[in-house]
Amino acid sequence: MTPLRLAVIIGSTREGRMGDRIGRWFVHQAQQRDEMTVTVVDLAAYDFPASYPAVPTATMRSFAQQVSRAEAFVVVTPEYNHSFPASLKQAIDYAYDEWQAKPVGFVSYGCRSVGLHAVDQLRTVFTALHAVTVRDMVGVDLLCGEPTPQAEDQLRQDSRVLLDQLCWWGLTLRDGRAARPYVS
Repeated sequence: MTPLRLAVIIGSTREGRMGDRIGRWFVHQAQQRDEMTVTVVDLAAYDFPASYPAVPTATMRSFAQQVSRAEAFVVVTPEYNHSFPASLKQAIDYAYDEWQAKPVGFVSYGCRSVGLHAVDQLRTVFTALHAVTVRDMVGVDLLCGEPTPQAEDQLRQDSRVLLDQLCWWGLTLRDGRAARPYVS
């Protein structure tokens, strides 16, 4: 069986962000799986335009191609002011058909809420794009400091559950798209 192509999208572009560190940790968890290949899509590496141009830039096209190649996604997002970052929304909007009939999971982080508010809003956005969001997620509380061994075990377990769901949905939807192209 061809491995599922998972793209892990690092959604924060702020200097001093935690997203790259948390993203690397999650990518390590995902790379333990033989049934998937992992690509990191770090939004900080993209020079997106400040406003949406009439003609897509090469950077916008490159991002959309990354989304098109992937068969499943994990979005690593912070929670800023009970929402997700504008940089992430801007990037998401640069693709449309490329998201359709593919599963999306979330690794979020924040203070106390572990990013739940951001994830709730992202679920709505991805539903509008005809993507399937999986139920379980990984949430990191930044107020806890370094996780205890028990908390680290729980995060690894949460990652396994998330990856199991993404694999099931990703493979099922890949077979479905091959049998019958998705139309919206």
